[in-house]
Amino acid sequence: MSRGKKLDIFIGADIQDGWSKIEQIKTKQNKPRLKPHEHTLKFIKEKRRGKTVTLVGEFFISDKEIGQILKDIKSQLGCGGTCKDGYMQLQGDMQDLLRAKFKELGFN
Repeated sequence: MSRGKKLDIFIGADIQDGWSKIEQIKTKQNKPRLKPHEHTLKFIKEKRRGKTVTLVGEFFISDKEIGQILKDIKSQLGCGGTCKDGYMQLQGDMQDLLRAKFKELGFN
């Protein structure tokens, strides 16, 4: 094969042969909104990359409210964390401290 020639290769299927493009649209599922006293929270302790992480959830309130609660808890406990898929992920083994904080906030 010489350097100056281009290869013209077509890989794939013709659309006319019954193939069609599939478009998946990600839709956010509407979770029911619950009041704090109606929640039943689970505390899960996991190891990730050799470090302990405490998961709390699942929350059925708006992301904005979860973010505000998480911000307050992180500042009070002095730990890092994030919120994903309705669960709070906090660094360290914080189950006992978190139970007390959530009872103050009215969660079960």
